[in-house]
Amino acid sequence: MIAGLIIKRKVKESYAEALSQHDLPNVMSSYHDDATLIYPGEVPASGTFKGKAAIEGWLRQYFDQFPGIYIDIKDVYVKSIFGLRTNTVVIHWDMQLTNRDGLTGKNSGVSVVEIKEGKLFCSKDFPFDQGEDNFKRLWGAV
Repeated sequence: MIAGLIIKRKVKESYAEALSQHDLPNVMSSYHDDATLIYPGEVPASGTFKGKAAIEGWLRQYFDQFPGIYIDIKDVYVKSIFGLRTNTVVIHWDMQLTNRDGLTGKNSGVSVVEIKEGKLFCSKDFPFDQGEDNFKRLWGAV
């Protein structure tokens, strides 16, 4: 049970606060060396990124595109309340973004995160596009 509480706290600190503050070292400290990030869609940042270096490059691009990031964690679901070293976590979030051109938009979605050896091993994002082409517009892909 304590593992579930620790993971939920870590998600709020690392996922929401560190991303919102563009705290790259804090975000990267959560990743396993062999981690994978899967980002959907048809935008410049879409794809599968393997390894810490590739994920760090993706995050730099993300932070450059979005100087304004606000994440509101709605719910965190932990598969095993006892699994601190190995687990699966689902994060339900709302996000408000301001891109480098000053355009703002909102998205909602979930991230499915696999934890291995106490580190983030695989992350898959599933954003829900709120508004016609909002997702692509914010990425400058429209």
